[in-house]
Amino acid sequence: MSIGAGLGTGLSSSRPSAGRAVDLRLYGILDVGVLGEDSAALAALAAEAVAGGATLLQYRDKDLTSARAALARIRAIHAAVAGRAPLLVNDRVDLALAAGVEGVHLGQSDLHPEEARRLLGSRAVIGLTVKTGAQADELYRLPIDYACIGGVFATTSKDNPDPPVGLDGLQRIVFRARLARGQALPLGAIAGIDASNAASVIRAGADGVALIGALFKGGATEAKARDLLARVDEALGQRGAAGSG
Repeated sequence: MSIGAGLGTGLSSSRPSAGRAVDLRLYGILDVGVLGEDSAALAALAAEAVAGGATLLQYRDKDLTSARAALARIRAIHAAVAGRAPLLVNDRVDLALAAGVEGVHLGQSDLHPEEARRLLGSRAVIGLTVKTGAQADELYRLPIDYACIGGVFATTSKDNPDPPVGLDGLQRIVFRARLARGQALPLGAIAGIDASNAASVIRAGADGVALIGALFKGGATEAKARDLLARVDEALGQRGAAGSG
């Protein structure tokens, strides 16, 4: 479902959630700064990731110099995915609208989620980066569909002035996010996550993992996606069994 159909049906702060469920288990981020600008290559990577089980995708271009070129890349990725997983645009609500994708992911200094919801409508997916417990405390009043917590570990994929929160920090932020919004809001984890630590991130409380290099660099994207999703699902199953025991 594209976001255009929901335009003008925004939510007020008294209704903090939209009506769309989000599966964060395997969140692939197509970062132009890491993966390059070639539209066909990005589209192929997206298709491979979804074939392997990626549940959500994001287009990210932190050093965007041409909105027209970015829009062409987003449209190519969206066509390659063909509705098999939602595609979000990082930061840029205008490009998400123009491309007709499923939503947007916002940082703390981007357009406020209330404004994004007003523009994108009630059926769009809106995600938010959360880096601190204080930011997690504010989730109760924001019209978002998921939050992504990080950075958890050190990463070379993004210039991040804040130190990694680590697993202990992730656990604390998850706890405060659950207090703010309950169990229904999906919480992802980002930065430095790969096959070696994905399960530990889930055990710390995340509902899914967001990845760039561990999924998209070095080839075999479909196989990597399948392996990562299996690790996440196994850890989620173990967490669920422990919680019901």
